[in-house]
Amino acid sequence: MNAYAYGWMQVMNYIVRITHYALLILLIACEEPKETKRARAYEGPIEEINDVKMLYSEAAQLRVRMTTARQLRFQNDNRKYPQAVNILFFGPNGEEVTTLRSDSGRYDKAKDLYTVMGNVVVINKQKQEKLTTDQLNWNPQTKRVYTNRPVYVQSKLTGERLRAEGLDSNQDFTQYALKGRVTGVFNVEGGGL
Repeated sequence: MNAYAYGWMQVMNYIVRITHYALLILLIACEEPKETKRARAYEGPIEEINDVKMLYSEAAQLRVRMTTARQLRFQNDNRKYPQAVNILFFGPNGEEVTTLRSDSGRYDKAKDLYTVMGNVVVINKQKQEKLTTDQLNWNPQTKRVYTNRPVYVQSKLTGERLRAEGLDSNQDFTQYALKGRVTGVFNVEGGGL
């Protein structure tokens, strides 16, 4: 083999190697990027408090006292009460007017709204009435308690047993209006003809 042919073979080998390297680089560059696992933002509670007692007052008068075994606070300042919630509503002279008990609750900071859920039982001591439902909302700004869920009201004084599709009440349950279709046992005071 002459020198000319040998040199030409060397050039061809270099071209083949360069072509292989170029193809390898192209294959690597065209490979789909591997998904990197991104850390998800933590969405759980940022604070946990046990044996909570919250007091709500107006003009230096205690109006509401809430107790619960546990409170979870989140980044957006929402709160969850995963265990039983007990609330006492006080009258203008500081007397206990109404009690409320539920299985759990939550507070929505953006709406400034407390919601209690699960086996909600409200007892108005003065009127001797018992109200049961599965959810109630309390807005401390408007001082209103309301729900669009079925409610049941029993009165020891009158013997009435009522069912309705919702309720709107003041915060101590001394004045309320039943909403939707109201059924049950009513006491109607008779009048003459």
